[in-house]
Amino acid sequence: MADSLVPAISIRNLTKVYPIPFKRERVVAVRNLSLHVEPGQVYGLLGPNGSGKSTTMKIILGLVSPTEGTTTIFGRDSSEVESREQVGFLPENPYFYKFLTGEETLFFYGKICGLRGAKLRERTRELLALVGLEGARDRRLGGYSKGMLQRIGLAQALVQEPRLLVLDEPTAGVDPAGSREIRDLILNFKTRGITVMLCSHLLEQVQEICDRIGILHQGKLVREGRLEELISIENQTELILENASPDLLRQIGALVSGSDAKLIAQHQPQRTLERFFLEVTGKEK
Repeated sequence: MADSLVPAISIRNLTKVYPIPFKRERVVAVRNLSLHVEPGQVYGLLGPNGSGKSTTMKIILGLVSPTEGTTTIFGRDSSEVESREQVGFLPENPYFYKFLTGEETLFFYGKICGLRGAKLRERTRELLALVGLEGARDRRLGGYSKGMLQRIGLAQALVQEPRLLVLDEPTAGVDPAGSREIRDLILNFKTRGITVMLCSHLLEQVQEICDRIGILHQGKLVREGRLEELISIENQTELILENASPDLLRQIGALVSGSDAKLIAQHQPQRTLERFFLEVTGKEK
């Protein structure tokens, strides 16, 4: 089967049960979960705290064994070490050695991935440019902002040129400008053909970048599908007019009143609070 036809992530009938120590009780973290992530997609895995998102991601990464079911990465079982060779991971709270510079940090992770010499130096230069940290390459991570740490985290996740990125709350604790930069990076990854699975509680950001989403609640997948289909209001149509004259608006109103349709609202479109904040603070590009 061609690689383009193999799902980047495939989860089939996944269940994870945790026993409670010293008690005859169990907690079902994930219950009979099945979903697929196609290559090149940005997939958002959403849900409230305790919904099973983190457990699902850990099973995909081979960090936790499932009680039942299977997960695969590009056709390889997640329990196989080889399946992780094509995966980059950024946890919610990554730990870095604060005494290393940005460049030294990427050297460190590059050597772990088997890079050496000129290839390692070139890859480090490329990644620092990609995440916009060339000017901070010689600064110790102890002096990095939260947004800069997240970007160096994305860079380390890309060292081995993965086909799949798994990102757990990549903009947690980052200000709106930094969050926008990380969002743009994720969209850049998509144009490079990298598949992204994103776990985030920032729904506005998810709406901007994800192709498909899955919503977990109490360990169950309650909704899943293409984003625009899930958030569309089926029985309503929105018209956006520019430079509409009062006479044109009256004509449209008359047409509506003579039909079975009902005018729900008429108002000027609004920008998001994030966009407004970035505009007034001069961060909007």
